[in-house]
Amino acid sequence: MRGDHIYVRRRGYTHHGVEVEDGEVIHFTGTLGSKRGAAIRRTPMREFTGPKGKLRYRRYGHQMPADLAVERAESKLGQSGYHLFANNCEHFATWCVHDRNTSAQVNGAVATGAVVSTTAVGAAAGIGIVSGAGAAAGLSGPGIMSGLAAAGSAVGAGAVGGLVVLGVAPAVAAVGVMNVALRDDPTFSEGDRVARRAGRVTSAAGAMGGSAAGIGAVTAAGVTGLSGAGITSGLAAIGATVGGGMAAGSAIVIAGPAVAAAAVGYGTYRAVRHIRGDATSRWPSASLIGGADGGSVTEDLSVDPIESIEFRDVAADSGQVIQVHEAVQEVPGVSDPNPADTQPGD
Repeated sequence: MRGDHIYVRRRGYTHHGVEVEDGEVIHFTGTLGSKRGAAIRRTPMREFTGPKGKLRYRRYGHQMPADLAVERAESKLGQSGYHLFANNCEHFATWCVHDRNTSAQVNGAVATGAVVSTTAVGAAAGIGIVSGAGAAAGLSGPGIMSGLAAAGSAVGAGAVGGLVVLGVAPAVAAVGVMNVALRDDPTFSEGDRVARRAGRVTSAAGAMGGSAAGIGAVTAAGVTGLSGAGITSGLAAIGATVGGGMAAGSAIVIAGPAVAAAAVGYGTYRAVRHIRGDATSRWPSASLIGGADGGSVTEDLSVDPIESIEFRDVAADSGQVIQVHEAVQEVPGVSDPNPADTQPGD
């Protein structure tokens, strides 16, 4: 619809724009779909979606009136200055429709980098503590076990407790990152807000589950049990999966809760948003009926829940709407004004 924030999925990313008229979109684009020489341009919708793209739109709890969103988009026509992290196509479309110069893709990449870096730093710090805290210094078998025991003694536990204690810091950091990445905003759609809240809650649960899973893996991977021999062999077996020994196994178990916090939190967010179905709606992609000989393109512009569907015949050469066919689906309380019109393409 006019003034909507629309986007299409491409390999590894999403491309965004603002629909301005039937069959036209304003977006940040370069030559032949690349970002070389990128500028804000008005193009036919088929150029925006590509031959197989599925057009989608982003919902907001509050957005600019359609006329104002289009006015904003048109005011930027011809401007360049594309920057992947600071001024990309999503920044532009979000600003036009939502009055915020943000990019969910960039925010997600930053959050991912933050989780990876805090997890790596936390695991490295944990191994450093293990190396120096015990009676036997270094990363030999006895050194690791004595270091883990020393760390665990802080909570009145042994070597197993040490693995849990050393995993707390990176896990807390990862949960914090997820809480920032999935923070609430009253201007988001209700579905997105519910999904974000679920992601924040389950991120903490994921950290706890990751810690328990790590201890379970140690128990099962080596000599069964949590005796000294069991922990030593379990850590060695886990480390062997990446070509290392006990030190590598310890790093993996220490990092596990942080990784689980991020994976579970983000996975829950995506799953809940998909289940609710009102964070993002989809329009099936345009399918080519004719060709260069003057055929037409038919676009199905339906949005769930469907009360009516418009099938628009669009000229392949100009992108202009030639004819509109409407199919009405019976909904409780809504009568079918003309059953004969329910066959698309008449």
